[in-house]
Amino acid sequence: MTEPKQPCTPDDASRRVFLSGTLAAGFALAVRPVAATTISTDGTGLIAGAVTIPVAGGAMPAYRARPDGDAAALPTVIVVQEIFGVHEHIQALCRRLAKQGYLAIAPELYFRQGDPRKYPEVDQLMKLVMSVPDTQVLADLDTTVAWAAQNGGDARRIAMTGFCWGGRIVWLYAARSPGLKAAVAWYGRLVGTPTANTPKQPVDVAAELKVPVLGLYGGQDKGIPAESVAQMREAIKKAKAPSEIIVYPDAGHGFNADYRPSYNEAAARDGWQKMLGWFKQHGV
Repeated sequence: MTEPKQPCTPDDASRRVFLSGTLAAGFALAVRPVAATTISTDGTGLIAGAVTIPVAGGAMPAYRARPDGDAAALPTVIVVQEIFGVHEHIQALCRRLAKQGYLAIAPELYFRQGDPRKYPEVDQLMKLVMSVPDTQVLADLDTTVAWAAQNGGDARRIAMTGFCWGGRIVWLYAARSPGLKAAVAWYGRLVGTPTANTPKQPVDVAAELKVPVLGLYGGQDKGIPAESVAQMREAIKKAKAPSEIIVYPDAGHGFNADYRPSYNEAAARDGWQKMLGWFKQHGV
């Protein structure tokens, strides 16, 4: 006798649609209402929108933006999401990079576990975030880099940047892949207690960095204290890695997040220019 089929709940239906490779516009529920400082970046002159990247276990949703009408292989930036996923802020950053002449791709790296934009509370969202293993994320980034090189990107000019949760991932990926030319990590955690899903932190892999990394941090960040930044700087120095960390004394965590109260315009603008300069310096 077969079991009766259970009714599909709205959450189940939402997750199933998300797993099929869709990517919606708009901000994550946990960050609404958005701040008046939100910077809007349109898609004029761009090809921009959702794409899917075939990965182990399904089709990974991603947001792709690039200049329109340029057939040449483009310098490429892989954008690694905040905890809130590839919501409007991350999509807008991809468009900003595309307006600088880049192919920008932001993969939705929690897609197997669920849709981070649907969680109204950060505490609920963190349970999802903590369920995502680093091994899965790094493998999906390998696939994203390869996909980019086959879909309009120049395999010899690929960089990576990431924000908050994604900033930590950038450090880890820079210790994994020599295929990148440069990377920029925005306020990503540097030290921490190992877990099954997060066995290593950036400070643990400083000696293994294969890519020059620029770290951008806030001096008022309560979650990433000055002691951990100093610890990472010392690890980089000891490893003689061609990486560096800049600290903005008056900025807190999330200082580039223009849609949130944490936004610090001066630090965000300077950090963005430092990032672009870092990419250019290293050939991307």
